[in-house]
Amino acid sequence: MSNLETWRSLLSERNAAEVVTKALVRDVELPGGAGTMALITLDNGFDHTKPNTFGPHGLFALNGALSEIAARTDLAAVGVIGKPFIFAVGADLTGAAKLATREEALAIGALGHHVFRRLGELAVPSFAFVNGAAMGGGLEIALHCTYRTISAGVPAVALPECFLGLVPGWGGTQLLPRLIGPANAIKLVIDNPLAQNRMLKGAQAFELGVADAMFEPADFLEESLRWAARVLQGEQTVTRPDHTATDWDKVIGDARFLVDLKLHGASPAPYRALDLIALARTAGRDEGFAAEDEALADLLLGDELRAGLYSFDLVQKRAKRPTGAPDAALARKVTKVGVVGAGLMASQMALLFARRLEVPVVLTDLDQARLDKGVAYAHAEIGKLLAKGRVSADQANRLTALITGSLTKDAFADADFVIEAVFEDLAVKKQVFAEVEAVVSDTCVLATNTSSLSLTEMGERLAHPERLVGFHFFNPVAVMPLLEIGRGAATDDATLATAFAVGRTLRKSAVLVKDAPAFVVNRLLTRFMGEVITAVDEGTPLEVAEHALDELGLPITPFALLQLVGPAVGLHVAETLHEAFPDRFRVSANLTRLVESGKPGVYLPDFSLDPEAVALFTGGSSPSTAEQLRRRVLAALAEEIHLMLDEGVVTAPQDIDLCMILGAGWPFHLGGITPYLDRNGYSASRFLPPGVASLPA
Repeated sequence: MSNLETWRSLLSERNAAEVVTKALVRDVELPGGAGTMALITLDNGFDHTKPNTFGPHGLFALNGALSEIAARTDLAAVGVIGKPFIFAVGADLTGAAKLATREEALAIGALGHHVFRRLGELAVPSFAFVNGAAMGGGLEIALHCTYRTISAGVPAVALPECFLGLVPGWGGTQLLPRLIGPANAIKLVIDNPLAQNRMLKGAQAFELGVADAMFEPADFLEESLRWAARVLQGEQTVTRPDHTATDWDKVIGDARFLVDLKLHGASPAPYRALDLIALARTAGRDEGFAAEDEALADLLLGDELRAGLYSFDLVQKRAKRPTGAPDAALARKVTKVGVVGAGLMASQMALLFARRLEVPVVLTDLDQARLDKGVAYAHAEIGKLLAKGRVSADQANRLTALITGSLTKDAFADADFVIEAVFEDLAVKKQVFAEVEAVVSDTCVLATNTSSLSLTEMGERLAHPERLVGFHFFNPVAVMPLLEIGRGAATDDATLATAFAVGRTLRKSAVLVKDAPAFVVNRLLTRFMGEVITAVDEGTPLEVAEHALDELGLPITPFALLQLVGPAVGLHVAETLHEAFPDRFRVSANLTRLVESGKPGVYLPDFSLDPEAVALFTGGSSPSTAEQLRRRVLAALAEEIHLMLDEGVVTAPQDIDLCMILGAGWPFHLGGITPYLDRNGYSASRFLPPGVASLPA
């Protein structure tokens, strides 16, 4: 059998349910008599909400179209474009996860290479007209073409494979470094995926040299065809930088150092990608593409891909359909927002409410200086958005006018949604809500940003406790995607529906949580920190404890996290949880001493350890090894999650996984905390069935 027949035999059965992206070919007469172009439109038959992807059947369809095109002698060029708003977003990963043998995994890589490279090896030039989102294999199709244009309206250009535990496997690691240089290629292939899967806009991709020309969306195809005609007629010259003089070894070495700092070897995909980018300097296409096939086959058959797909499914699907959220029709309209407090968190909230809801937002505080500082902060941030081109001058003026301050809560009289962001003290919050309730309407939602206190106790003296809801942001407010929405004992459906509606408008991923101490993220992080600090109290060297969990690739080490949130805040949450669960959450005397010392943490401004702060963690004659501490921490987390599920803090393990990914930066490649604990045997009983976020048992 030929290679194509072999690949078809190996792959067709595994992908029987594939949504096929067809290659629709039509002839286009280019302007100015430049000749005929065979224009291929990639289209799976659905609208933009179901992007073009490629499984084996789609690749065979494209290959068939290219065979017909290659047989023609009347063509001046070949073009490729996507359906409206979408170019293509790469491989059909649901099918890829079903591959069972290395032979099948090698076949999918080899088939993609065989088909895509034909675009760059035709007898006539090929042009990719990137009219919409181009990710993964979609971007790789464009890279194989001789020339590329891109629309200024393209919202996403990316090679996200490392985010999911893979490498770009259809030419990306070989073609991109030669086109834009190794440093910029590393940005797309490794840095952006590891930065929560950051995407480039069309203009950014053009600036990096991914595309040769950029046009506005309204007449993108017409202008692209005109540009292609000029290229073919020699009126338009395309020049590209020569990257052979670049010190590839230094670029690769620097990138490997940074990946080590971030992941500590926890995820193999970025390291394989670096090796492939290094190979691109000298390898021919056959050698480079074969190396991609081998790397792809190794990673397709590992747990990491299944884990990444599980995380992806949580973020893309479960987060958009929150479990337990009431009927959206019950939500009340919000035309004005009040924010109690004018500190940093409150000011960040005010800006977010104004930007997303586009309604007046008023802050209150006890003294004019603090109030002025909070309003000024929000206004200054608007100025930064204007300077970066994120908002227009008119938008900046409107936003600035929307955010005001008042020393009296009477300014909330016509507000529909009031949120407090004051000191984490139950008595203070009760007093705040008593004062707010005295001036607002009976239907105004009262929201608390508490991270640890009881909603039910907070609302026990309210005349209308049914309109009190937890609305817990994570810092920084504009960046962190998670919103924990807490339901108190009296919270009614209309209040809850309004909270979820506001959360959606704020573009947050909301998870419904029970009124339980510290909800999900802070409870687990406090248990995590408590075990680490207890080990130090027992005599484990702080440096050992700080790096005992490095192999997980967590975004921040324990004591760096403590420094970020502040020792006083960490101690307060620990005390709150100790009061609720004294057998599992202890209050460290050493941490108390650190807070009393006034030090911001154990690190100096240059990130070296502060000897005086470290000296405060004294005593203890039972040190743990890094391995012992790692097992202790993860077993404690498994225990806490089981207890939280028993208590009904959330409805399912998937909600805990979603919270930890979006609110605590739990590494995407680990596939959520519960499947990780399952895979590695830290839980006495499984959270999820075998094969979830891992290879089938």
